[in-house]
Amino acid sequence: MPFASLKERLSAQNYSVAFGEVVKINATLITARGLKVSISDMVKVISNESELETVGMVTEIDGDLFYITPFSFVEGFRSGDRVFLDSEGLNIPVGDALLGRVVDPFMRPIDSRGAITQTRLAPIIKAPIEAMKRGMIDEIFSVGVKSIDGLLTCGKGQKLGIFAGSGVGKSTLMGMIVRGADAPIKVVALIGERGREVPEFIEKNLGGDLTNTVIVVATSDDSPLMRKYGAFAAMSVAEYFKERGQDVLFIMDSVTRFAMAQREIGLALGEPPTSKGYPPSSLTLLPQLMERAGKEEGKGSITAFFTVLIEGDDMSDPIADQSRSILDGHIVLSREMTDFGIYPPVHILNSASRVMGDIIPLEHKKAVMKFRRLYTLLKENETLIRIGAYTKGSDKELDEAIVKKEAMEEFITQDAKEVCSFTETQESIVSLMES
Repeated sequence: MPFASLKERLSAQNYSVAFGEVVKINATLITARGLKVSISDMVKVISNESELETVGMVTEIDGDLFYITPFSFVEGFRSGDRVFLDSEGLNIPVGDALLGRVVDPFMRPIDSRGAITQTRLAPIIKAPIEAMKRGMIDEIFSVGVKSIDGLLTCGKGQKLGIFAGSGVGKSTLMGMIVRGADAPIKVVALIGERGREVPEFIEKNLGGDLTNTVIVVATSDDSPLMRKYGAFAAMSVAEYFKERGQDVLFIMDSVTRFAMAQREIGLALGEPPTSKGYPPSSLTLLPQLMERAGKEEGKGSITAFFTVLIEGDDMSDPIADQSRSILDGHIVLSREMTDFGIYPPVHILNSASRVMGDIIPLEHKKAVMKFRRLYTLLKENETLIRIGAYTKGSDKELDEAIVKKEAMEEFITQDAKEVCSFTETQESIVSLMES
């Protein structure tokens, strides 16, 4: 065999001369020794008795012992199995070939459409954009949803949260945003959700159209490490396109499952539980992910929507509370509005966009303020109006709100398959409030 050919074959393999051995295993952690490792090093565990192998990450070091959190399950491994250092580290292949594909956190295709080629390696973990290198959010980002574009206008590079209880309609809203968003590239991260929801989301919510879309999937049956790094991997894919000067829509469902994965990892490593059992690392992990989105000077932007599952519709949940403090706005979905048949059930009064005032014209801003004021009056006096206790003429503004009630509810209601242009939405709300 020619030497050049042999060298090429050997360079394609990831060989490590030194290896360690497993000394202890439990359901979530492998203890090993015999290698000089650092925190976050990637290792490969290979069974001596079978062809089983798994990849893991070094998450704790104690003298000669080091602890590995595996990316898959540990059934079939035993003490004495070999541990090799993975010289590639925590990198994933990224590239234009990912567009239109459904992949796992390691960018391995799970859509039965063959291998993905023409890629380059990128680190999963990366520092967020430096504060002074962030561009000003001064451009409107249209999502094609009237209630958001009209009343909670987003900007390119903004980070927003979609806060909702189970079964309220966040997956439907996510689909509407992906279909209607004015973005050339879309990256969707489905983290910790049921496996059944993945094909349903693609077929029902996206209509099977994955044009210019990458879907990264780590389902609830995957290991905690797979769910945790699935979110970071999806963000790395979005960053690849952002660095090429493109505007990217990033949607992640859900932050809560992501935090729960870190809770499992942290508790297995002996971290003290705090509020609702979350260790401190679960809360510090959120800004490490969320702050990577945004607009960078001289490059493109990542406009991000993170869904947060509110258990029992409790907005004081620690993950919801921490997320609200990091994000540039929050969209709250209301179970009450769902019960009344208003879709998407965006609770206008409990939601806010922190950059809206800087990116919309004055007449639009005045229309939004008036809409919110009239909508608040209707909610405050709803009982009086329903029982007929309110006398027309007592309050001029409330009279106007009652007259415009149907038109306002029609404005915030939209069919799941309907896409509204930003210009139409803006003209509609201005016209509604001026009439």
